[in-house]
Amino acid sequence: MAQVSIMRGIKVVFFDAAGTLLHLPRSVGFHYAEVAARHGWNADAGSLQCAFVEAWRVAPPPAASRGPRADDDRGWWRALVAEVMAKCGAPPGLDGTALFADLYAEFTRPGVWELYLEVPEVLAALAKRYRLGVLSNFDGRLRRILAQLGILNCFEHLVISSEVGADKPHPWIFEAALACAGIAPHEALLVGDDAACDVEGARLAGWHAFHVERPAITLRDLLPALNAGPCGS
Repeated sequence: MAQVSIMRGIKVVFFDAAGTLLHLPRSVGFHYAEVAARHGWNADAGSLQCAFVEAWRVAPPPAASRGPRADDDRGWWRALVAEVMAKCGAPPGLDGTALFADLYAEFTRPGVWELYLEVPEVLAALAKRYRLGVLSNFDGRLRRILAQLGILNCFEHLVISSEVGADKPHPWIFEAALACAGIAPHEALLVGDDAACDVEGARLAGWHAFHVERPAITLRDLLPALNAGPCGS
């Protein structure tokens, strides 16, 4: 178990979503290839994965707006998918609009996402003492995903970047979360797997932060940091 310092004065524990609470058991490239095949393009999953990682790495986040983005970031995803398709040599006759619509829906289908094994018991343990929330660089599809995974009702607050107009680590998303929960910065904790967006972003905003670094540090290690006891206690 990781050695952690006890954190005090926290009222709301916010969680990042992808990489912290949930993950894709199969790669993004696998799903892109599955969808492409349905549209007559037999693309290689490995090549699609590499292209996605590169496109994701260089894509700028949507512009911060202090308000909901009009298309729930669908246009941002459309541009990223187009870049992946171009990198992988999509055939000229491919209907990119239809493929994108199918691909966008793919990541809301049951069984595509999975919870990390410890999530239900950790949330149950924390709910006895804290209000819980999600603070995620995602879009409105996240609600459907969390509902499918059976944990949507665990959270009092859902703060989603496309709906508040800013992505972590931008300070505006942290301000929106505080306003939503009605708390001060020192009363908030963000649990996440991204050192820059989650941990550094939270600390710059005056929050507590807990860095999940699987497999060495999981959500189970959060409990002693909050002096919350073992799972299920």
